[in-house]
Amino acid sequence: MSELPPMVHLTDEFSAAPHPSIEALAALAAAGFRTVICNRPDSEVAPGERAAEMEAAARAAGMEFAVVEVTHGGITPETIEAQRRALSELPGPHFGYCRAGFRSSVVWALAMAGDRPTAEIMAALHRAGFAMPGLEQQIEALAATR
Repeated sequence: MSELPPMVHLTDEFSAAPHPSIEALAALAAAGFRTVICNRPDSEVAPGERAAEMEAAARAAGMEFAVVEVTHGGITPETIEAQRRALSELPGPHFGYCRAGFRSSVVWALAMAGDRPTAEIMAALHRAGFAMPGLEQQIEALAATR
């Protein structure tokens, strides 16, 4: 069995990482992850590790799978809502991936607005090595709408 990919644990229920190998999905399932969320567009990925192949491997390992693409063009309200749905409707713990784990972490933070205190979200990002003070206002604004 492949080893777990390097990841950051934002909470007990969500971890983010760079794009794992297909072989690593079985190790993620064995580690207790129940859902994989792909935040990486297929246009960034070589054939063989696109969302369809990753989904087949995740499901074969007994996990759920969701695709919530986060492009370099920005995170839209629709993307945030899709991430919220994946986190709330699919069983945790959740494992999110993109190219480096950064976009997965940011879209998680925005999706958690209103569900978790902003200070807690920001602290999780800081512990993971993502110091983004400018994100705090966006989280607060989103929280005010929920």
